[in-house]
Amino acid sequence: MEIINPPELGQPKGYNNGIIADGGKLLFIAGQIGWDSKQKIVSDDFAEQFAQALSNILTIVRKAGGDAANITRLLIFVTDKSEYLAQVKDVGAAYRRIMGKHFPVMTLVEVKSLLEDSAKVEIEAMAVL
Repeated sequence: MEIINPPELGQPKGYNNGIIADGGKLLFIAGQIGWDSKQKIVSDDFAEQFAQALSNILTIVRKAGGDAANITRLLIFVTDKSEYLAQVKDVGAAYRRIMGKHFPVMTLVEVKSLLEDSAKVEIEAMAVL
């Protein structure tokens, strides 16, 4: 994969602006929320839900034969951006624990609600294997 960060856009923090992936198979990952194998939300805490949702993404990628470095895109939906911003340090620590220093392209969007009422975050992903 080749990282594309044009200097005209400034240096991104915690993500990359573009990635070129040459060859490989595309893995599209449905939105994952912060629930466990019994489909129970792990906590009411935003950062814990984020960590579980991201771990669920990585579980799917690993099952397909990849790892964190294969993830090219994350689309993050949050129900309250102020809650995200208030816990951004904890979210960042969880991200680094799960993804290391790999930063795919990312978008974060605040939404009115998610299908699961107690879910505060949902993450959709794409990987190249």
